[in-house]
Formats: sequence, C-alpha cells, structure tokens
Amino acid sequence: MSFTATTLEGTKAEQYEQLTQQARALVDGESDRIANAANISALVNHALSDVNWVGFYLFDGTELVVGPFQGQPACVRIALGRGVCGTAATTRETQRVPDVHAFPGHIACDGATRSELVVPLYDGDTLVGVFDLDSPIPDRFDADDQAGLEAIAQVFVRSLSV
Repeated sequence: MSFTATTLEGTKAEQYEQLTQQARALVDGESDRIANAANISALVNHALSDVNWVGFYLFDGTELVVGPFQGQPACVRIALGRGVCGTAATTRETQRVPDVHAFPGHIACDGATRSELVVPLYDGDTLVGVFDLDSPIPDRFDADDQAGLEAIAQVFVRSLSV
C-alpha cells in the first residue's frame, strides 16, 4: 500500500472533504476494523489541531471497549448510556459537547479534556461503536467539524463491508 497524506487546503469544509478522501484511500480494499480504526485515528489526529485524543470505542455486544486511538491512555470500558460516548451510542446522535464539565455523567479519562465530539457508528441497525475526539480547548468543535467527522466515520463503517 502506498499512501501519502497531503496538506489540507481551502475552507474547513473543503479540508474535511480532502481528509475524507484520504481516509477512503487508507481503507480502500481493507475490511479489518482494527487496522482501519488505527489508520483513521492516526490520520485525523495528525490533520487536526487542538485535539488531545482521537479514537474508537468498539461495541463488544455488551459495552464500548477502547479500540485504536491516538492520545493519552484511556478508559477501557464504557457502559451504554454512560458519559458522552455511551450517550452517543444509545441515542444514535452525534454528541458535540462544548464543555465536558457541564455534561451530566461525563467520564473524565483525561483531565485536560474540555470539549468532545462523539459520532455513533452504526451499520444499519447494528451498533459498531463510536468515533471519539477530545480537545483541551473549550468549544473546539463546530458544525463543520461535526459534518466532516461524521463523513469520516461513515468511511470507517463502510469499510467493514468490503
């Protein structure tokens, strides 16, 4: 496999489109969820500024279990419905949290985290896990980040069916 990350240019939306294309190239022809989660985590971590954790929690049939990530060591298991990740998984809605300290039940894996964005990963009606990003900057993630990261999350989910 030959892959080269390129410098992102243009508006934030255009940069996310370029990042999504890079994610597609990374997972092209590969269906292993660990390999794809690892590469997507690394790609996004290196492309985005002001993030201190980028990774996946994968559903094991009972709870979310930490998967490939970039950042400080993380909480290993998260119950469905608990914290930002568990809430995203059960509501099937992206959670964009400007201040994690104001989120009821927030799980503080890294005390430096101030804001978080979690995209639920579903293959049809089947929960795969969540794609989680943390930032030490309050209100780091906006609607453009959400749309871009949801697109990248879908690249991951689609790769599982290859």
